[in-house]
Amino acid sequence: MSRLLIIGCIASLLAVVPASGGALAQEAAAQQPMGVVELFTSQGCSSCPKADKALETLIREGRVVALAFHVDYWNYLGWTDTLSTKENTERQYDYARMFGRGSVYTPQAVINGRAHVNGGELGQIRSQIETLDAQGRGLSVDVSAEIVQDEIRIRIGGGHGKANVFAAYFDDQQDVDIKEGENRGRRVTYWHAVRDMETIGMWEGQETTLVLPASILNQKGTGGCAILVQRMKTADTPGAILGATVVRSTLPQTARRQ
Repeated sequence: MSRLLIIGCIASLLAVVPASGGALAQEAAAQQPMGVVELFTSQGCSSCPKADKALETLIREGRVVALAFHVDYWNYLGWTDTLSTKENTERQYDYARMFGRGSVYTPQAVINGRAHVNGGELGQIRSQIETLDAQGRGLSVDVSAEIVQDEIRIRIGGGHGKANVFAAYFDDQQDVDIKEGENRGRRVTYWHAVRDMETIGMWEGQETTLVLPASILNQKGTGGCAILVQRMKTADTPGAILGATVVRSTLPQTARRQ
């Protein structure tokens, strides 16, 4: 995943409207989530619709920060995933290196940056979240974010060690008619597909406040962004996620980035 420079402040006032659908639960609970689930998926993978549905269930339940990273390595099968990026694929390969794996697979659910399971097995995902939490490997650093006028104000609590702070910008939901490939003829609803991700700061164990321009939400995605406080094994190898939250776009979907 490429590491972009922190974006300069761009001021624009956003009109506040309620979030819709299952996103309400995600918004309310993500201030203190139990974990982070990153689903690596593809529209060209016949096993993935089950995992995409499982991710939707997690989002509606609102207990975790849930994100979908659409990869591009199945595009050769006859259908180009409309949400895939090479950066998403790179993030999965970065995790594979961290897990000591020589290959990647879909659907894969990475939990808290610490463990992975089959993304189509909702019971396994839930069990792994609970297990990590019981082992003290859940989210231990408080993270919150709010929109105040033209700014996103991000607050990160104290703790131990140091970590990168990432913003993962995602679309709310999209219905896609798949015309070719393994899922030909299917219409699948995709939730929280990550469209861009960048490093926005560093955390060194002390209470920290970061500020982003609120307008970035409508430039990068249609849903909002997840803030992830994540340790790094090396400059390019991700590690444990220590804290997370979600801040949602406040413009109506019809007014957001097309």
